[in-house]
Amino acid sequence: MASQIIESHHAGTEVIKGDAICRKKTIELLEELGLPKGLLPLEDIQEFGYNRATVSCGWFKARRRWSTLSKQTVSYAAEVTAFAEKGKLKKITGVKTKELMLWLSVVEVYVPDASPEKVTFKTGTGLSDTFDATAFALGE
Repeated sequence: MASQIIESHHAGTEVIKGDAICRKKTIELLEELGLPKGLLPLEDIQEFGYNRATVSCGWFKARRRWSTLSKQTVSYAAEVTAFAEKGKLKKITGVKTKELMLWLSVVEVYVPDASPEKVTFKTGTGLSDTFDATAFALGE
């Protein structure tokens, strides 16, 4: 399904390959959107694509799946897609979060205007959790 989203918005998309430049472009995009720079896994990225012309569809492909532990457990597939807008990633594919011992697909991640120090993960079931944005900061 993620590949279908990519294909439907591929015309006019900037596609970049190579770990170092993909990492840089991913961080730049997250900063531009007002999202924490460590929100997505930033190692072994093979491809990064972003289309500013068509509702900001973006994706990245990594060599492997990722799991992170911060204040919650998040699992990232090797391919993640989303539609991006200021302070928000929506219609996400490839990201799951653990809620009460169940893995649920994340459909939206956003930083509320009223609380820019918080990040909210919303699942397809309507459940959501809000965490400190510092949990997703890069260790610079």
